[in-house]
Amino acid sequence: MNAMGYSNRGMVLLVPESTEAEHLVGLPEGVRLAYFPKEGPLPEEALEAEFAVAPYGGARARRFLDELPNLKRLKVVQTLTAGVDWILPRLPAGVVLCDAAGVHDAPVAEWIVGAILAAYKRFPEFRDAQREGRWAYRWVEDLEGATLLFLGYGSIARATEARLAPFGVSFLRVARTARDGVYTLDELPGLLPQADVVVNLLPLTPFTERLLGREHFARMKPGTLFVNAGRGKTVDQEALVEALRLGRVRFCSDVADPEPLPEGHPLWSLPGVFLTPHVAGSTPKLFERGFRLVREQVARYLRGEPLLNVVREGY
Repeated sequence: MNAMGYSNRGMVLLVPESTEAEHLVGLPEGVRLAYFPKEGPLPEEALEAEFAVAPYGGARARRFLDELPNLKRLKVVQTLTAGVDWILPRLPAGVVLCDAAGVHDAPVAEWIVGAILAAYKRFPEFRDAQREGRWAYRWVEDLEGATLLFLGYGSIARATEARLAPFGVSFLRVARTARDGVYTLDELPGLLPQADVVVNLLPLTPFTERLLGREHFARMKPGTLFVNAGRGKTVDQEALVEALRLGRVRFCSDVADPEPLPEGHPLWSLPGVFLTPHVAGSTPKLFERGFRLVREQVARYLRGEPLLNVVREGY
């Protein structure tokens, strides 16, 4: 037994069947691998797993949730996603959940920067005009001197800030917990009128669901760019659509409520809206970064050391 009371002799690590062999190189000695299949029954060794890496997205992730009650020896689940709202309600009692904070910092920060620049330079509008064969000259904006407000200030926000600072942007930071240079959510209404860009990076929890509503959009400057790279359900969709129809805000989003966005939804056709289908973190390097974290976590688990990114209260 290690210091945490877990067995470290022949521990079974359950990973998705699609995991590349190169990503498993460097696991601690003695770890036995079991594979979560794309379909069909779980192999017998999978039922012995103490530590599991949840499949990334789609039908396999849903199937993993269905199989969780059958993994009787399971002690730890490591996700490859930063958000864990999809798994928290189904997590068996006593199982430790760790998220992938840090894994998605670079690609999501790049998406946010790209979305802001595209909106300021009106790239979506010019692309539409190009397809119609129109030379649609109009003025564009620059970022120098703009104020950006982060709603949720964690590692992705810090990575975004580092990439935007050279553009001459200043920052307001809002999070659940006050700390040096970071305001609380209670102070958000008074800060919104100062922002030219609002970037939502809130995780979805019972507290944050539909947190951003009509009163918040009403306090934003006319023409504020609202960027959502957090979760669609943290925003009151009716209030968002109303603000867009009134021309109060522009909107770039990688997330929606629901996902996928249904046919005929107003966000497909409202002016000032640019959508991507939850792809900000979906890059080939995701699994390289993700399994670097997995290897570190398994080593910590076997040594009885505290795990990284343990989820508490939905964060």
